[in-house]
Amino acid sequence: MRLIFGRIFFDLYTMPSFTDQMQRTIALDAFPKRIVSLVPSQTELLYDLGLEEEVIGITKFCIHPESWFRTKKRIGGTKQINRESIDALKPDLIIGNKEENERTQIEALAEAYPVWMSDIETLDDALDMMRSIGTITNREAKAKLFADEIKNRFQQIESLKNQFSAKRTAYFIWRNPWMAAGNNTFINHLLLRCNFENVFTNEASRYPEITDEMLRAANPELVLLSSEPYPFKEKHINELQTLLPQAKIELVDGELFSWYGTRLLHTPHYLEALRKKV
Repeated sequence: MRLIFGRIFFDLYTMPSFTDQMQRTIALDAFPKRIVSLVPSQTELLYDLGLEEEVIGITKFCIHPESWFRTKKRIGGTKQINRESIDALKPDLIIGNKEENERTQIEALAEAYPVWMSDIETLDDALDMMRSIGTITNREAKAKLFADEIKNRFQQIESLKNQFSAKRTAYFIWRNPWMAAGNNTFINHLLLRCNFENVFTNEASRYPEITDEMLRAANPELVLLSSEPYPFKEKHINELQTLLPQAKIELVDGELFSWYGTRLLHTPHYLEALRKKV
């Protein structure tokens, strides 16, 4: 807001610049009123922050909350963004993620719009993202409450690492080819918090393709089959059991292992129950 005295302009409030988790800086003229979210877990965070009116566009994979999935304008997928749909919405802020969105598409969008990017590998990264998005959207206090509560709930299950011995684990996200979560991934970070020892952290890729021979050689005690992005079912347990007859194989909720927004409120209890089960 400005007061005008003659030809002198006095700024009573100036929006600061914001640095995202990729160390990119964006500037806003005001708190955003037309937000496009390119990441499902961050869309759910925006909903929980009470940004019903401000969020105008989401991806086809932003299934939570269902009310937004049914009513908000969809702008394509996380890696296949429809630029024309975004341009038609005229956003004043776009929120994305380094891993989930395509670099070339983000760079093109950033030439026309403020684009804030997250980069998540650890729980601390996720909590920082929440607080930062809360600040940039004028929901700072509410975002802090969520982040503090999530941190507290994870602290309550820290003893799991001492209660249970390490269990050699493979976590699969895809089939044909088999693909696992490797090192420097958020999934791996959560596995370690429960003393699940990821057998594929030495592979070069963060999400390595795994052959039958590699799987037999790794010889995990436990195999976790995620519900997303590949929808593993009971029949896949039988398929893997022939390769690893001694391993325990479980279907797990992929959202609770890989969504790094407010869904993390439910993750500690889920991890605790899973660790006790296996």
